[in-house]
Amino acid sequence: MNMLVFWLIVLVVCVVIELFTMGLTTIWFACGAAVAAIVAIFLPELIPVQAIAFVIVSLIVVLTVRPIAVKYFNKDRARTNIEGMIGKQGIVIGEIDNLQGCGRITVGGIEWSARSVSNEVKIPVGSVVIIRAVDGVKLLVEQEQA
Repeated sequence: MNMLVFWLIVLVVCVVIELFTMGLTTIWFACGAAVAAIVAIFLPELIPVQAIAFVIVSLIVVLTVRPIAVKYFNKDRARTNIEGMIGKQGIVIGEIDNLQGCGRITVGGIEWSARSVSNEVKIPVGSVVIIRAVDGVKLLVEQEQA
């Protein structure tokens, strides 16, 4: 098989997969295949050079363009309710004690189960806490410093 045809097939397959998934998964390899196809036009007998061009260009594009593309493609992604909780303040309505497995807070008028980020710390009722993470349906909190 002519290597130019091979690289063009790889290019088309990668683009078609990308169109169906829209997950920025194969477009990088499509770029590598395009460059390898160009190399195949000028150096049809040097298959290793074509393969190296494919690998190098794919890696360069993944490492340089992908972070930028992911940033711009995900900027309008709506955060879920639970992701939006991180960094917010809450009020302790039931003492938080990890050793006893208890603790409740309210955030925006909604009651949540809560645990301290540190097992050694008990947080009393009425304290203001900052949500640091989410573990299942429990919020992991830290007492706000006065």
